[in-house]
Amino acid sequence: MAADLTSSDATPLQDPLQPEPTPAPQLEPARPHRLRFLIVYGILGLALGAAVAGIVVFAGRAISPGPTWSAWKPSGGGLGAAKQIAEHVSGTYHLPSGQQLVDVIAKAPSVSPSSQTIPIHYIAVRGAKGAVDQIYPVSSSDSLMYSLCGLGQACSIATGKPSIARGTLVRREILELALYTFKYVHSVKHVIAFMPPTPGSQPTLAVYLQKSDLAPELKEPLAQTLAPRVPLPAQITAKEQETIDSTTASRVYKFTLSQAQNGDAVLVLAPLAA
Repeated sequence: MAADLTSSDATPLQDPLQPEPTPAPQLEPARPHRLRFLIVYGILGLALGAAVAGIVVFAGRAISPGPTWSAWKPSGGGLGAAKQIAEHVSGTYHLPSGQQLVDVIAKAPSVSPSSQTIPIHYIAVRGAKGAVDQIYPVSSSDSLMYSLCGLGQACSIATGKPSIARGTLVRREILELALYTFKYVHSVKHVIAFMPPTPGSQPTLAVYLQKSDLAPELKEPLAQTLAPRVPLPAQITAKEQETIDSTTASRVYKFTLSQAQNGDAVLVLAPLAA
């Protein structure tokens, strides 16, 4: 009897006054975050895609910046580029006979009354109808002169009959020379072009253009201003006639040469009478 009371197999008696032990709380399993991660990754993916698309567009524009201003352009700069422009442009203008309209000589602003070449330092534009004269300093660094010579007497056009249409074609050529010059010879701000006289007379007319005069035309491709194919005098379209007149007609002057007291050569330009 006593052995049974001390046996290790006996179940201990519970004190009726003590509470029953509380079982350990079970932790609630964490909620899955899969959906949240998918949303975040989706947003990051969209941002990355937009960035890649922007880089592709930028690179495409860098490789293909858009249409060029002209199909041809000179190499280098300065007077060398102007001589290339003169050769290129003059070779595309012809008379109905097929002969070249004029030769074009490009040079720095200067005169040669004798064997000595004198630089032109100023252009004086006489004011019309009482307006104030305008004086523009010029130099070989910012100005170019083109002489259009028809290889006849005093540089007149040697063959064919003078006409208004032929004079318009000469102004078209001057406009094209000026556009190429202002576009590609970046330092040039002034272009003076001497027109060929009628046979039996001396040169008296020049076209004077500043870069600002042609600002709208320089912002769009050359083909939008002048057709790539140069017309013959009688084939100038009404559209080109309007373009030529609006850009050059009011800038044709009678020219003379003067000399300042210090010896500087001055090109004097007087507006044509209305």
